[in-house]
Amino acid sequence: MSDLTLDQLAKGDALPTFGVDVTATTVILGALASRDWRPMHHDYKFAVERQGVQDIFLNTPNQAAWFERYLNDWTGPKGRIGRMVFRMTKPVFPGDHMLLTGTVDDVSVDEAGCGWVRAEISLTVDGAPRTTATARMALPTTPDDNPWDRRGERWKP
Repeated sequence: MSDLTLDQLAKGDALPTFGVDVTATTVILGALASRDWRPMHHDYKFAVERQGVQDIFLNTPNQAAWFERYLNDWTGPKGRIGRMVFRMTKPVFPGDHMLLTGTVDDVSVDEAGCGWVRAEISLTVDGAPRTTATARMALPTTPDDNPWDRRGERWKP
């Protein structure tokens, strides 16, 4: 984990790569944590016979959590997600190795003095994109700055 400040980043910088081996436990615990009781996230027979997929698969909040973990591991404890939008195109199954990669797309400071970085992120399995995301992260502009202290007019995600 790092303590990034905005001045350490530039457009085009690569985020570190992060890999995760997905297991049935990964899928089921993510569904349980988000109170998603739909059977395609824990019942193999339902997923295969009723949904027509190869196995149970990660739900939306589970994928969001992996993106958040990836971003927070990269920025350190002072990084704060302002916005994140993602698009899932194919399921992620047990046995898959998820690989998260990203690129800095923009670095800026808003009128309130908050530092922002926009990153384009991809979750791939075997080199094929499964989910893509765009995230806007607040980062400290100096070592003494902390985006988590911003409220009201000083916080415009």
